[in-house]
Amino acid sequence: MDLKLDDDELNKCVQCGLCLPHCPTFAVTGDEAKSPRGRIKLMREVQNNDAPLTDEVMDSFETCVQCRGCEPACPSQVPYGHLMEQTRETLVEIGRGTPRWQQIAMKPLSHPRLLRSGSTMLAIANKVGIVPNRFGLPDSLPIRREPFVSSGDDVWMFTGCVMDAWQRDIHHSTQQVIEAAGFGVQPTGDLVPCCGALHAHAGLGTDVQSFAEQMIDALRVDDRPILVNSAGCGAAMKDYGALLQTDAAVALSARVFDIHEWLAEHLDKFPSVTPLPLRVAVQDPCHLRHVQQVHVSTRDVLRPFVEQVVELDDEGLCCGAGGAYSVMQPDLAGEIRAKKVESIGRSGPDIVASANPGCSMHLAAAGVQTVHPMQLVAQALSQKETDTRSGLS
Repeated sequence: MDLKLDDDELNKCVQCGLCLPHCPTFAVTGDEAKSPRGRIKLMREVQNNDAPLTDEVMDSFETCVQCRGCEPACPSQVPYGHLMEQTRETLVEIGRGTPRWQQIAMKPLSHPRLLRSGSTMLAIANKVGIVPNRFGLPDSLPIRREPFVSSGDDVWMFTGCVMDAWQRDIHHSTQQVIEAAGFGVQPTGDLVPCCGALHAHAGLGTDVQSFAEQMIDALRVDDRPILVNSAGCGAAMKDYGALLQTDAAVALSARVFDIHEWLAEHLDKFPSVTPLPLRVAVQDPCHLRHVQQVHVSTRDVLRPFVEQVVELDDEGLCCGAGGAYSVMQPDLAGEIRAKKVESIGRSGPDIVASANPGCSMHLAAAGVQTVHPMQLVAQALSQKETDTRSGLS
């Protein structure tokens, strides 16, 4: 059958195997069918040789985390992420991909008020212990949320869907940090409720295009930078130009910056602070390290505000969160996470900093104390303000 894959992209893979050490599913299974090389071989067999979509083939495609750790390692520059997204999109079209219940469950992401109401009920259910542990929901899931207050029009701060409903405190910390550097912040709020990152993972391409067009229409009124504190969202938004191939989409993508990427260029604008007495390990979200490739900025931003930044020894191997992957593939996600937890243990940090909500919740469910880098920076800045008010500086 035609998976609608570009033959030139598909044929870039020379089956060299340099991707294997960077694939989390291959790392825990040793199964060739659960490697980028193996999955591309199956894509070729299905598209070019009309191989059947057996349960084994479907399992190979469905168990990919879509971390894209294979891409930087590939000497042939195979666009594996695009190949996998297109494969899943085609499978959805023929009724063999993302199950209908999952598609329905994702509908509230484009309806902010419904999402917040549903999240509040979920938080209550979680607190009374009736939500299965496999969902990995944090105990801190909020029942109430502090409203946003715009402080100016220098930058947009993208607030999104799940992160806004579940981790709005991180947005408030992010806004505090940006303002401390002297910039006015306008949160996007309900103006652009979702970027479509989770939909892209699930093969719901039509939805992704719709979200992209909605965001372009809402934010094209000016040329302000659009700052994003969720690695997956930032990667999706930076891809709008390639997705829609319009001048407006290209222009918007060029305005999107990961928050650390942008702040790293403005570190001179922050006041001097006493670093927090913490040894902080940085866990790189895959879409920050492998896709946006701006993960170094996280370290640059953290260093003035914490006592020590330490590196993990796993070369950025995925933690197993992968959007909804930890729910859809809990066993594999758990095995992948176990490797990450081992690496964290070897580095001996006081706390782990991760710039993606899915990663932080997935690690927290395994008992890892995880915060967003912006929370640490905001804490250090708040300590400075407290000392100033007390006449200590």
